[in-house]
Amino acid sequence: MTKTVIIGTNHAGLAAANAILDNSEQEVVMIERNENFSYLSCGTALWVGQQIDSVDGLFYTNREDFEAKGAKVRTQTNVDNIDFEAKIVYATTSQGENVTEDYDKLVLATGSIPISPKVPGRELENITFMKHYEEGQKIDQLFEHKDIENVAVIGAGYIGVEMAEAAKRRDKNVLLFDALDRSLPSYYDAWFTDDMDKNLANHGIELHYGELVKEYKGTNKVEQIVTEKGEYEVDLVINAIGFLPNNQLAKDHLELFTNGAYLVDRHQQTSDPDVYAVGDCATVYSNALQATTYIALASNALRTGMVAGENIVGNAVESPGVQGSNGISIFGYHMVSTGYSVESAAKFDLNVKYTDIEDTQKPEFMKENDNVKLRIVYEATSRRIVGAQMSSTTSDISMAIHMFSLAIEHQVTVDELGKLDLFFLPHFNQPYNYINKAALAAE
Repeated sequence: MTKTVIIGTNHAGLAAANAILDNSEQEVVMIERNENFSYLSCGTALWVGQQIDSVDGLFYTNREDFEAKGAKVRTQTNVDNIDFEAKIVYATTSQGENVTEDYDKLVLATGSIPISPKVPGRELENITFMKHYEEGQKIDQLFEHKDIENVAVIGAGYIGVEMAEAAKRRDKNVLLFDALDRSLPSYYDAWFTDDMDKNLANHGIELHYGELVKEYKGTNKVEQIVTEKGEYEVDLVINAIGFLPNNQLAKDHLELFTNGAYLVDRHQQTSDPDVYAVGDCATVYSNALQATTYIALASNALRTGMVAGENIVGNAVESPGVQGSNGISIFGYHMVSTGYSVESAAKFDLNVKYTDIEDTQKPEFMKENDNVKLRIVYEATSRRIVGAQMSSTTSDISMAIHMFSLAIEHQVTVDELGKLDLFFLPHFNQPYNYINKAALAAE
């Protein structure tokens, strides 16, 4: 009987395990270094910001579910090394017991690790990251302390902006730092992020863009942040600079991508045919770029895990690729995107044009209405859609971005979108939908 060992049991590892267990009689061993798994870290800001009543719902499965399917589950077990020639995994439990697991197929679902700023004072207390459940617990507990008044969030990406909102909802003075000149630059152009930055400032978050942290000061706990532009009193620092693929177990054995991620094919297979890599530690195929790249998202992790599992049981399934679809809602302001922005496309030498529209969601005579912004990014020569960005102050426009995701995957052109059949009803939209309008206005 084929035996598969899966290292890492968050979204990607769980999806791989389910695909194998549901479609075969294979032996499956799951190894997790933490006590819990299946934690939806994207909901941490909601929990810490007290927008949801309990953290319990952020765990969507448990070890018993997989043990009931026949899997052997090891939690609080750290993998020390792997002998790829002998196909043996060496690990140590939290009690110090040495364990080994042989394998026929190995799935690396080791995720990513937060980037740590290598500056003086980083060893001080009350400096934390925001990725794992335990870190969320720590921040939540610290927010209860009255002496924690000034909270600095380092990094204005998705996690940083969400944690800034969470801290503000807990009545903290919030300082948001980033070395770049605006928030969320990886997914949105300035036309959208300018609105988000106004939204943050209007809700009392102190923005410190274009400021690189140089030093943390304090006796035992952090007391000050030093940047190129000044010194700021702080009681807590939450680092959200970004992530790197966790490649420590196999970086000397497997072929790597430029950023250190395990390089995989469309079957999630690495340069070692018996080793698969899924989730944040592995590459993906971008349909917008039409090439291999790295996009760390939970949605991508689930899909890559499913693909790996299917291939391990003998179903030759090829990944359809990804678009990097994502979204964020801060103080009720919604932004969603897929594919590449104009700015990010330039980094990959994609020659693009774009078309913009700012319009009302419904006809003007409707009493309840809202403004919507849309940018469609398309390749200059082929005119195929390679990205879209949308925003709204109250309307849930998130489902529309899924249409753009499908358009990118199937190489729909901006001209085809102009005449796309979109229904009209005043309760929902205008006779000429803003999507049609934007596409028809393309050069």
